[in-house]
Amino acid sequence: MEASPQSNDAAQSNLAKRLLKLGGFLFSALILYLLFWPVVINPIAWQAPPNPKYTGPFKSNTRLAKLELISVGEHHGPEDLAVDKDGLVYIPSHDGHILRWNPQNKSCETWISTGGRPLGIEFDGAGQLIVADAYLGLLSISPSKVIVELVTEVDGKPLKYADDLDVAKDGKIYFSDASSQFGAKESGGTLEASYLDILEHRGHGRLLVYDPNTKKTAVLLSGIQFANGVAVSPEQDFVLVNETGSYRVLKYWLLGPKKGQSEVLIENLPAFPDNLSAGQDGRFWIGFIAPRNDLIDRCAPHPFLRSVIARLPKFLKPKPVHYSHVIAIDKNGVVLQDLQDPTGRLPKTTGVYEGNDFLYLSSLDGAAFGRLNKSDAGL
Repeated sequence: MEASPQSNDAAQSNLAKRLLKLGGFLFSALILYLLFWPVVINPIAWQAPPNPKYTGPFKSNTRLAKLELISVGEHHGPEDLAVDKDGLVYIPSHDGHILRWNPQNKSCETWISTGGRPLGIEFDGAGQLIVADAYLGLLSISPSKVIVELVTEVDGKPLKYADDLDVAKDGKIYFSDASSQFGAKESGGTLEASYLDILEHRGHGRLLVYDPNTKKTAVLLSGIQFANGVAVSPEQDFVLVNETGSYRVLKYWLLGPKKGQSEVLIENLPAFPDNLSAGQDGRFWIGFIAPRNDLIDRCAPHPFLRSVIARLPKFLKPKPVHYSHVIAIDKNGVVLQDLQDPTGRLPKTTGVYEGNDFLYLSSLDGAAFGRLNKSDAGL
């Protein structure tokens, strides 16, 4: 016996009502989740400076158009670069390996694995490779590949996010603890931890110094909004540190009448500054991981909205835009060079190593690092 048209209509109507109720329930649950679900951050209000975007000294250009991309094979995330006395290029990777690239035959080999996430790397005067490992702390690796842990805790608390470093002529190692609150390993990765720290904006970053003679670590600056790149001046009279979450660079005086004091060197940058390095002729190079995000800036005075953003699923959260960009500044914060590639062929540019003939550019999660002839860069 076939159902009557009336009974079919009633069944369809009941189904539609059930689906509407289910949809309403799911929508309500989603709203409640976005408004009230616990998050690990506790944001505070702040006022982001007006975004200069790509104007003035940062006017859009294509000076990185001739950048040569050099593959790191099966690895990715060549965050930083260091060059030894023989001209071999050392490159940390996302999977914990440190690679070694030979510019003569352009071969790339796996040199060693730290077992963590190596970020900033520099050679000291004795040929030891000093590594800021986001998962393990500050490490030293000998030419014979012996790994020594230099700093794993500060003031009795674990070092959660060693980020970048520079070695002074006296052997002291200046390095950044990007966030003492959101550890890179426990937060699910370096990018994830940086996102939490910058979104919360409570200043958990620190600039530290390790003295290899006393084997002691001291805190020079705290309250930094995600402490990132570090560079000591050629004259050894100050050290710079990038404050990624506030789009600026800080200067900490090591010598002179301002010894022990800090000041802002350059501020209101158009992008998130990552690594810092001292180049030639008094230049300091800064890598920009991505342009500033208008949504994040607009939500700066509204902690509640930033908590809502933290609750969004990963695919809905604001994402870094691929835009290759590095600049050079002098000791007074004046922009000397600005090199860009709006197409972002080298995504999330983190920094620059300046050699005699080439600039080497690093990347947070790219499958290659970049090399640019200095004559092509106008240097």
